[in-house]
Amino acid sequence: MSDNDIGKKIKDLRLAKGMTLEQVAQKVGVEKSTVRKWETGMIVNMRRDKIASLAKALDISPAYLMGWENEDNLPPYPNIYPIKTKKFPLLGEIACGEPIFASEDHESYIEAGADIKADFCLKAKGDSMINARIMDGDIVFIRKQPTVNNGQIAAVIIEDEATLKRVYYYPEKAKLLLQAENPAYEPLMYVGEELNQIRIIGLAVAFQSDVR
Repeated sequence: MSDNDIGKKIKDLRLAKGMTLEQVAQKVGVEKSTVRKWETGMIVNMRRDKIASLAKALDISPAYLMGWENEDNLPPYPNIYPIKTKKFPLLGEIACGEPIFASEDHESYIEAGADIKADFCLKAKGDSMINARIMDGDIVFIRKQPTVNNGQIAAVIIEDEATLKRVYYYPEKAKLLLQAENPAYEPLMYVGEELNQIRIIGLAVAFQSDVR
């Protein structure tokens, strides 16, 4: 990519974010005239630290700014921003209804937004979580943790089977309630020694659904 192309990209990204030369200069720690020279291609070699600071100010990666990689093929518009993605391991299916066998297919991955704070994802199966807007076939992203707060949606292992439910745990009563988000399904209740067969594997933090 030529210096003029980089300069045009800097200007387009700045305008798309509604930023002035002064605002960019302040974030990067340079004079306004320096930013103008970057945009017009008058400065041919940018310092590495300034590339990093400028990329951060424009909310993009240094590699994308300098033309070393593409984040998307869209021209800049005020309401369209580049999406940075990463791959999450897909560990099979999880039941939204009756528990199903918890398979672990580490060879499959789902690419989604890098801002999702999850360790893996599962494919929802069934309709018991539809009132939480989780539909059959949706991808549910899970952050590994052994406990969740009451009312949170979690991936739960029951013996060797997995299900997705809202969790309510009452330690003083040694009682666990797994609640569906569909009135057609009765809650699953476990008490006393039955709790030994239950294991929370993580908190549902996001889901990915096709446009319907």
